[in-house]
This record gives sequence, C-alpha cells and structure tokens, in this order.
Amino acid sequence: MEKNTIYSIITGKIPIIAAAIHNGHEVRDEVSELFNLSEAERLREEDPFTGDWTTIAETRIIGLRSRFEVDLNRSREKAVYIEPDDAWGLQVWKSRPSIEIVELSLLEYDEFYNETSYVLKDLQQQFGKFVVFDLHTYNHMRGGPDEQPADPISNPEVNVGTGTLDREHWAPVVERFMSDLHNFDYLGRHLDVRENVKFKGGNFPRWINENFDKSGCALAIEFKKFFMNEWTGEPDKVQLEAIRQALKSTVAGVVEELAKL
Repeated sequence: MEKNTIYSIITGKIPIIAAAIHNGHEVRDEVSELFNLSEAERLREEDPFTGDWTTIAETRIIGLRSRFEVDLNRSREKAVYIEPDDAWGLQVWKSRPSIEIVELSLLEYDEFYNETSYVLKDLQQQFGKFVVFDLHTYNHMRGGPDEQPADPISNPEVNVGTGTLDREHWAPVVERFMSDLHNFDYLGRHLDVRENVKFKGGNFPRWINENFDKSGCALAIEFKKFFMNEWTGEPDKVQLEAIRQALKSTVAGVVEELAKL
C-alpha cells in the first residue's frame, strides 16, 4: 500500500481496479489561502463518497486532494484551474496563484500518474488485461436546491463513458458491465444506465486507453447525484450502499468477459 497526501493506492490480486480520483477534498495551506470558493462550493463539484465505492475491487486508487488544487482527470496543461471557464464559470481564486504554487500542484499530478503507471504495468504483467472502473458523480440540480432537476432524458442515472477506448475491441466487457449494472435489483427497481449520453470520459481513462491499448480498458462511470443532496452534501446512506452493491455485482461478469478476450 502506498499512501501520501495526494492519493492512496492499494494493490490486489484480480485484474479489476476501482478508481475515485475526484474523491479528495483536502488542499495545501498555501492553496486554501488563495481560494475564493467556500468549502461547500468546492464540495459541490467534487465526487464525495466515490472512495467508499472503490471497496468493490482489491486494487483501489483514491484521490485525496481536491480537484480545485489539481484535477487528475484533465490534461496536464489544464490540471490547475486558472480562469472561470476552466471551472464551470466559478471564480476559483482571490488572486492568481503563483508559478511556484502551480508547479508544485503539477508535480503532484506527475507523481500520481507515474505511480499509477507502475501499478497498471504490474497488473498488465500479471494478467495480460485489466479493467479500470473510473468512478465519478455529476450534478443535476445546477439551478439551485429548490429548482427542477435537469431533464432525465439527457441526464441518465449512470453514464458510462467509452469515448476514449477501442469500443469494438472492448465491446463484450462494456456491454456486460452495463447489462449487469442495469439488471441489478436496485431497491426494487433498475438503474437507468446509458452510454456516452452526458460524458465520454476524461483524461484519466484516455491516458489508460491510449497507453495500454489492447491490454487496459478504462470505463468512465458517472453517477448522477440522485443519491444525495448536491447542495448540502448530505447523502442517502441506503442508496450509497445500494450503489456500491450494484457496482460490486458487475465485477464477476467483467472478469469473465475479460478472460474470453
């Protein structure tokens, strides 16, 4: 186990990795002092609770720092939000961070990718192929806590982003994952699981799918925040656990399809 203040990596013995790189909320002191955003505003755009879902796999990658310090799911040149356009129109900073602060954040970024590369190469050597569940959440109440939620037609409960992978090669894995997740008995109903409706995947899955090609498959899995109040940060603990169990139910099938490729 490798643990520091930037990320936590726990390695296991099956070819499934669960990652929650936007789970983090902590920031360095010199970064916090420059923030124009409150903790609540930051939390609204982070992915709280996704780290808990990574327990479905033996190999777990969890981001410990806030995406507002360094966003591990963006390209290196965009990993530190500078302008409001980088952060959904939010004014992140009281004053522009110094070159030294930005460079230290990018060193953290590099460290994360270097260590993750080492872990994935080891799994590649052990198993030949592996699948990464890249776990995220997204907002659907951006108008305010008392406004109507975003249209469910274009905002599925689960968006599976496959825009960065060789879809034809990995089709059996993708389709088995989506089918098993949808068919899970989720508190007496079935989740709305669709592909590439809202998101196609960020830099992290793109980096995996490009660098590991036919051996690594990263699925960008975005859960709409229907399981929590995205404005207060308060979760529905029953639904949190139900989502974890739903994800866990897909692991055996993905391993089975992976073995057939």
